[in-house]
Amino acid sequence: MLCKRIIPCLDIKDGRTVKGINFENIVDAGDPVELALLYSGQGADELVLLDITATVEKRKTFAELVKNVAARINIPFTVGGGICSVEDVAVLLESGADKVSVNSAAFKDPGLLVHLKDNFGSQCIVLAIDTKCEPDGEWYVYLNGGRTKTDIKAIDWAKQAVALGAGEILLTSMNNDGTKNGFALDIVAQLSNHLPVPVIASGGAGNMQHFSDVFLKSNADAALAASIFHYKETGIAELKRYLHMQRIPVRL
Repeated sequence: MLCKRIIPCLDIKDGRTVKGINFENIVDAGDPVELALLYSGQGADELVLLDITATVEKRKTFAELVKNVAARINIPFTVGGGICSVEDVAVLLESGADKVSVNSAAFKDPGLLVHLKDNFGSQCIVLAIDTKCEPDGEWYVYLNGGRTKTDIKAIDWAKQAVALGAGEILLTSMNNDGTKNGFALDIVAQLSNHLPVPVIASGGAGNMQHFSDVFLKSNADAALAASIFHYKETGIAELKRYLHMQRIPVRL
């Protein structure tokens, strides 16, 4: 059985790591290069760096920061934010990123996934989906950093994206994001059990039990979190020992 992955996420704004609640109320959380080095040393399996305002502000993702992180750590990391072309991805991979995350641009032009797969292989293409459960009980896709609602369900878009070339899904529940009340187990399970690619659960981690739940109850391949790591509420090594005691396969 493949080991479950623990992935700290660094949301980047103006060169700093930030954190919010429900995609709002953004506050500073530290220097991204220092945090990346810290998490790598603590035993994180991967990292994700997301430029959270790149799409909205029409900026390109930050190749210099990617180079600085790549020079300091020895674990894989994914970079996302404002990526909308083969050229964007080439720059980031050449700067040291192992994978790239695409979101709004791929939704608006699904053919982008085909081009990225053809040029770089699906193994380095992560599709990020920001989703929100509406009053009808369905989970819908949101774009532009959670600012724009669509009428497309998350499961439908995920299936289409995988067919086009996405090799992994990074699923963030906007309802759970920053609340520390646990992951959105229902929508994570829906994607994990119906897709042939790995699913990373994101949004809502508040304690070690939440990680156990998303692996055991939702069959997630990886779990991503930010604030509980940034503010040292839970250590990665401590979390992995806990999961190991729960008979969940992790890399110790």
